[in-house]
Amino acid sequence: MTFTNILLETKNSIGYVTINRPDKLNALNQAVMAELGEAFAALGDDKGVRAVILTGAGEKAFVAGADISELAQQDAVAAKEFALRGQAVLNRIENLGKPVIACVNGFALGGGCELAMACTMRLASENAKFGQPEVKLGIIPGYGGTQRLTRLVGKGRAMQLVLAGEMISAAEALRIGLVNEVVPQAELIARAEAICGKIIANAPLAVQYALEAVNHGAEMPLSEALFLEATLFGLCCATEDKNEGTRAFLEKRAAVFQGK
Repeated sequence: MTFTNILLETKNSIGYVTINRPDKLNALNQAVMAELGEAFAALGDDKGVRAVILTGAGEKAFVAGADISELAQQDAVAAKEFALRGQAVLNRIENLGKPVIACVNGFALGGGCELAMACTMRLASENAKFGQPEVKLGIIPGYGGTQRLTRLVGKGRAMQLVLAGEMISAAEALRIGLVNEVVPQAELIARAEAICGKIIANAPLAVQYALEAVNHGAEMPLSEALFLEATLFGLCCATEDKNEGTRAFLEKRAAVFQGK
């Protein structure tokens, strides 16, 4: 599978997706979004891929935002469809069934911040910058920014970022819970690979069900979320991996999981 605007490769059970428009600071346009949708559909179907790392080409930007020249041409009807198509791609990333780690290696503004927030976790380089500056263009975030940002950092902080359109540093993003870790830029991918390695060592179905429990449970009342958790716990207990994991623990050896 070849793409024009992104790079896709797999290695050691990890999929690597790189948005490759460094001359445009990896800005998102419809072509990029379509290719991201195709790439993540393929990664979701590839049973050999257990985790994904998403980043941007170059050292300046993860994704600096949307392609404004394209956005400027949208009327009300086209803009709604534009937002819904983008939301569908980010929903696919969020609910891939496999962890996706965003390696934010520079600017993550507007759609770039929204893309990072759709990932399972976010690692940031020390020079990373985050923001939702859409109000400065007379619009609001349209790829889930008003919703995921609130869920990640709380209503008050989300309101400040969205309404003021201000940009924050990696250190501030870490402080408010927008990112998981801040690491030197040269170590960003290696740190993500280390986390992926720990995840890949675990039972594949347990990882998948844990992702479902957290992602879907967060949208439910507590009683319903607890019922979902119990149901998924029960499904885990019907797997061969559960039998292998418990047996390996009792036998004091490393488990060999098969994803069954």
